[in-house]
Amino acid sequence: MLVVCSDTHGADDPHLTGRTREAVDAADLVIHAGDFTTPAVLDAFRAAADRLVAVHGNADVEAVSARLPAAASTTYAGVPVAVTHTERGGATGLSLFGRERGAALVVSGHTHRPTVVDADDGGPTLLNPGSHADPRGNRPGHAELWGVDDDLPAVVRDVDRPASGLVGVVRTPDGDVIERIRVPLRD
Repeated sequence: MLVVCSDTHGADDPHLTGRTREAVDAADLVIHAGDFTTPAVLDAFRAAADRLVAVHGNADVEAVSARLPAAASTTYAGVPVAVTHTERGGATGLSLFGRERGAALVVSGHTHRPTVVDADDGGPTLLNPGSHADPRGNRPGHAELWGVDDDLPAVVRDVDRPASGLVGVVRTPDGDVIERIRVPLRD
């Protein structure tokens, strides 16, 4: 399972509770789209995740920003993923960021609002998991994704699966599903 978090904004605690904690503990890969804020929170994520891909955000102190890039790329279940905290130009800027990197999925943060924008015109799916710890008036959230060839859990069995790619959900720390995600892998 791929787990996506962002905007923790912690001083010394990553605020991994409930389903968010369970998901991070079980994940093959955790992506964090920035704003850990302090080295202690970054280190706590590194300790909790078997594998962590992370970028810095605008609220991270210099000791965090110096350890993380502004953008990163990775793959999960053969799906290319591009990660940034924020990108000028909103959805259009994020889509261009993903296209430049050949990504099928672009992960971002910054708004604290869980958002999924489906791929259009062959572009990438855009995912902002929101903030599990500091939702700022939005529902708290993180994302969980699986490769379409994986043994899928019940929570995503009704998602319209692409021929190849990822399927998933944005969930609250309480485990409620906020939104479903479909990430087709284009040839």
